[in-house]
Amino acid sequence: MADSVTADDQKFCLQEVLDTFKLCLSENKEVYLEHYVAGWRGLVKFLNSLGSVFGFISKDAVNKIKILVGHLEGENGSQYVTFQLMVKYELENELVDLTKRGTHPESGCRTLLRLHRALRWLELFLERLRTSSEDSKTSVMCAESYNESLAQHHPWVIRKAAGMAFCVLPGRASFFEVMNVGTPEQVVAMLGEALPLISEVYQITEELYAQNNMLDLP
Repeated sequence: MADSVTADDQKFCLQEVLDTFKLCLSENKEVYLEHYVAGWRGLVKFLNSLGSVFGFISKDAVNKIKILVGHLEGENGSQYVTFQLMVKYELENELVDLTKRGTHPESGCRTLLRLHRALRWLELFLERLRTSSEDSKTSVMCAESYNESLAQHHPWVIRKAAGMAFCVLPGRASFFEVMNVGTPEQVVAMLGEALPLISEVYQITEELYAQNNMLDLP
């Protein structure tokens, strides 16, 4: 990070994530890459605010964000305005490695798929937090969410490390505090507003990839 970035710039705020995901969808339910990336920047702040526990995920997310921004700001940026445009453009121009790793390891489609999978884990985890009780164990909620999503795409070594990291997660109150929303009741209410938006973006992306047989890109 640049030295000029202030602590406030790096402070997570659930409201910001809510606002960016509200902007993600067009009237035709196409997903704007710019706003999706902005939403992910907010989610990275959330992960980082909890210390190094989620470092293995947040570092990878930051790398993927840089790749997607590079596409957006590149000479063919107009083809990357929405997910739908990007998929069409990269498939038609054979810019995606469909069956084995080849010459396009940083294609937009492959890069986005990795963030898409991680978004599912965060969605599941935040939903469990939203519906949890004061004495619910965040380590259990996080592990269950991970096992239902990201774990299926990670090698054993990473799964083992993740399991150990989840064991030292702070309690529910600490998670609610870093949301920077207010009382626990206010956090729960805002999560209830934000999660359906995140879920809709996830489902539209999932269907787009399924229609193009790209859910298992190498």
